[in-house]
Amino acid sequence: MDEQAELGRYDRGLEILRRLAGEDEPAVTRDFSDVAPDLGRLTVEFPYGDVYHRSELDLRERQLATIGGLAALGYALPQLRFHIAGALNIGCSRREIVEAIMHLASYTGFPAVLNAITVAKEVFATRDDDEPGYADASPEPEGSRYERGWKALSEIDGHAGEAVIENLKSIAPDLGRYIIEFAFGDLYVRGGLDLRSREIVTIAACTALGSALPQLKVHIHGLLNVGGTRQEVVETILQMAVYAGFPAALNAMNAAKEVFADRD
Repeated sequence: MDEQAELGRYDRGLEILRRLAGEDEPAVTRDFSDVAPDLGRLTVEFPYGDVYHRSELDLRERQLATIGGLAALGYALPQLRFHIAGALNIGCSRREIVEAIMHLASYTGFPAVLNAITVAKEVFATRDDDEPGYADASPEPEGSRYERGWKALSEIDGHAGEAVIENLKSIAPDLGRYIIEFAFGDLYVRGGLDLRSREIVTIAACTALGSALPQLKVHIHGLLNVGGTRQEVVETILQMAVYAGFPAALNAMNAAKEVFADRD
């Protein structure tokens, strides 16, 4: 690649990074100049100039996916703080961010979610806006938790999700019931974040975890079932190469390939 093309990657990456950071000179472009000057350049060029620049997911969707992946990793709270602020800077609402994080309780566990919500609370406290509603309690949906959860599971994950519950009946039926009641009857039915976005966040988190490939396959089916596209699945996984690394993205992409083949 010639020098002009490399300059183009940096410039377009810096433009996106400035939008997220809300400043002309984002910290990553200067903070490592004394020890690893090329790290700042590479951080601008690859994550932002190559990956974020892609058009198959919009910036809002990429930020929600990134928040999901970073919350799942659990050890990247400074980066999570930056991307929560970045999500607000490009138009995500506080409610969307909170819902994306709460949604992960089924996949990452409560400690990771509590840590991520604490970071979100800190970011919100630094903002001058008076956006209402992000902490409002949602009214209890109609119907029993099990009934609404089973309906949601069937509609979102289809046969793949139903097979998970069926396989648990002989060994841990209560685990199946908890999945239906909590993951779907409590969380998936909440307002504030549409189903397609919830599945993008879930795919990002399962990719970042690296240990949840069977569940990742179920939720790839889920995203496709609620109107997402194969390219959006691929783009969400590609996004995680930046944050969880290439091995996690490669494993997830192989899982996606298997799901696509099953649906053909």
